[in-house]
Amino acid sequence: MAKLSQEDLLAQFEEMTLIELSEFVKAFEEKFDVTAAAAAPVMMAGPGAPVAEAPEEKDEFDVILSGAGDKKIQVIKVVRELTSLGLKEAKDLVDGAPKPVLEKVNKEAADKAAEALKGAGASVEVK
Repeated sequence: MAKLSQEDLLAQFEEMTLIELSEFVKAFEEKFDVTAAAAAPVMMAGPGAPVAEAPEEKDEFDVILSGAGDKKIQVIKVVRELTSLGLKEAKDLVDGAPKPVLEKVNKEAADKAAEALKGAGASVEVK
């Protein structure tokens, strides 16, 4: 059997589905009595190189209303839809900007809320 180059092997792996690749890894581990594990960051950095910690992925975001803009009534309506506040509470929130509209929501909800508020003419920050 001819020896395959790294490029040839990578090309073969590239054509595999994730399930096929997973089965291959299991078979490889059993055949050679090894465990496939991700390399530690220290090994990848090399000797003597400082290891930087990976930044923590945020999973909670705050949507902060910076300003109402020209269409204050539209912004109040969007705030009411997003928060289920009453009319007076939503108006007070918009008048008191900058204030948080939503707190500790996932990225998708924060992006949707920010787009809705921007669409109504408000200035918004997502933190």
